[in-house]
Amino acid sequence: MNYSVMGALGTGKSTFINLVSGSNFQVGPGSSTTQVQSSQPFDVGGRRIVLIDTPGFDDTTRTDTDILRMIATYLENTYNDNKKLSGLIYMHRISDRRTSGVSRRSFSMFRKLCGDDTLSSVIIVTNMWGEIREEVGVQRERELATEDILFKPVLDKDAKMMRHYNTLESARAIMQQFVNKEIVMLKIQEEMVTEGEHDIQSTAASAELEDELEDQGRADVKIAGIKFARPGPATRPATS
Repeated sequence: MNYSVMGALGTGKSTFINLVSGSNFQVGPGSSTTQVQSSQPFDVGGRRIVLIDTPGFDDTTRTDTDILRMIATYLENTYNDNKKLSGLIYMHRISDRRTSGVSRRSFSMFRKLCGDDTLSSVIIVTNMWGEIREEVGVQRERELATEDILFKPVLDKDAKMMRHYNTLESARAIMQQFVNKEIVMLKIQEEMVTEGEHDIQSTAASAELEDELEDQGRADVKIAGIKFARPGPATRPATS
């Protein structure tokens, strides 16, 4: 059974996979997943499991478009090879003080990759609980679950949200939730395989990314204009 682990850059995807599977993907400051990679197999609930590690968006070495193309091509090829997914994990740092533009864009991409029909096989995993006080994390968790800006729309459609405490026990508890889940077909796989749209530019995820980047570009221009128009220090009028 194959499960994909996704999320923004630096949300602990590889660390989670290493912990639960015994793999040895590179992690730590300055490291980032540069390609789609599969964990070594491990067992949960009598099922043989492989986790698929994916690059995060907002990487400094590649564009979001390149990352989307890499993930989409991998998903298309594995589907054609009959290596279908049985669920997806989306990682989110509970330690983040606010929902950044990167977080929103990454999750928007995730939603468009998945489509609505697969959300019952999605678990949103909040991690890095050890970096904040418990009561702060609980408040942020409540906001994430009840405000439309991020996770509420998918939780309303049967996705789950669980905590990861960076322990093997909590990681295996998350994986246990997937036992007996049926194989899913992601929206982007449907577009690129079933509908024959082999060009990534024709997919909903690509359209969403273009919209996000256009919005970001307009915001950057606006900010640049404000900075350009900022008055200099006041000068005193000349005296005779």
